[in-house]
Amino acid sequence: MAEREIRYCTTDDGVRIAFTSLGSGPAFVMLGDSPAQFSILLHGDRHGSLEHTGFIEDITSRRRLILFDGRGIGLSQRGLDDYSTDARSRDLAAVVDACELDDIDLMDNLFSGPLAVEYAANNPTRVRHLLLRSTYARASEITPWERLAPIVELARSNWKLAWQVLRGIASNDLIEDRELRLLYDETMDGPDAAKWLTDQYQADVRQTAQRIIVPTLVIHSRRDRSARFALGQDLASRIPGARFLPLDQNEHYWSRTTWRTIDYFLRDETPPSEGRPVSSTRSSQSRDPKENATALRTVLFTDLVGHTQMMSRLGDAKGRDVLREHERITRETLKANGGTEVKTMGDGFMASFGSVTKAVECGIALQRAVEAWNTGVGAHHDSPLGVRVGLNAGEPIEEAGDLFGATVILASRIVAKADGGEILVADTVRGLCSGKGFLFADRGEFVAKGFEEPVRVYEVRWREG
Repeated sequence: MAEREIRYCTTDDGVRIAFTSLGSGPAFVMLGDSPAQFSILLHGDRHGSLEHTGFIEDITSRRRLILFDGRGIGLSQRGLDDYSTDARSRDLAAVVDACELDDIDLMDNLFSGPLAVEYAANNPTRVRHLLLRSTYARASEITPWERLAPIVELARSNWKLAWQVLRGIASNDLIEDRELRLLYDETMDGPDAAKWLTDQYQADVRQTAQRIIVPTLVIHSRRDRSARFALGQDLASRIPGARFLPLDQNEHYWSRTTWRTIDYFLRDETPPSEGRPVSSTRSSQSRDPKENATALRTVLFTDLVGHTQMMSRLGDAKGRDVLREHERITRETLKANGGTEVKTMGDGFMASFGSVTKAVECGIALQRAVEAWNTGVGAHHDSPLGVRVGLNAGEPIEEAGDLFGATVILASRIVAKADGGEILVADTVRGLCSGKGFLFADRGEFVAKGFEEPVRVYEVRWREG
């Protein structure tokens, strides 16, 4: 790897994290923090695992590669007390924010699998694709604690020897170069390694994996020594719609063949038939490649309140003029906020967004634009507009430019519960907007037609003050 600039950012719990950025294009973040492996910033290039397969060249030729050392490792801050999955998620969040990234492709590096799963599940609008390689859902299934405990104790007093034991368990690699062995030894301090290993043994993302809604590819070698092949299969089966790529060889590092399959996945394309097959964990349905590109969508419905009464009062010609104003305002607002018009129903619109934040912002902007029209031009025509907005987020089915499925149906049910000038959202939308600065008021539950469980909705408070 060429010389690169190392930068630092600080997590919300005050830990300094070292990171670097290579290339340009869509962001590709690779997690590389593991005491049994190496500091990706100290000497990832010296080890050669990234260079000799052309991984760096392949990534940076069309993407921006983000690398960082997690807390306690390499060039990042050491001597900490917390190396849990939750704490390490803060490292990733800090790097993503420091690089000013709106969304990323995310790849784990063996022991960082639970971290990648946790982040993708909790940040579905910021992760485009998730790549999980040689990892697991529950760390304790790799080896019994009785086998790991002596290594943890050894690490406290003789980390160099403990690292060699771990390395022997996890890989067939032989580290011959003395200088390189010293670099590995410098990757982590013994007390940090002991705490890191202890905390990682508690990692369990079996339930979290079921909440992932971003396109996911799980890659695992049948002869993997670090995590058994069955653990990769188990993880893939827990993630809705995940695809599984089995490797026949002990491919601990990338080969060009594997990378080509990954590249197709990142571009939401199907590999040629002569390539290595990628199997889906869905047993009863085939997965349309388009579905990956729009896995998580926020569906927004608008409805013009009192449309029939307005037309009766104003007459067809004047009523149609008011409808045109409604259509103009809505379309301009959708365009300004990154929304896609799916269809219009005469007195309302259906639109979709790739960002839940943008969708809520659009609803607010629409209500403000309507209010401005009502107090301006509309006041002279005695024809104020009353628009209600409803939003839901999920994985709608896309076909011929239209959207279908439970996500869409529930959004239409929610807008029907709103009054003019209101924005109502599903609990899913409220959860995804946590920490984004919106104000929500609980409007309680209602029984939506076609849904077994009651639906809780929230009102978005959009008026100043």
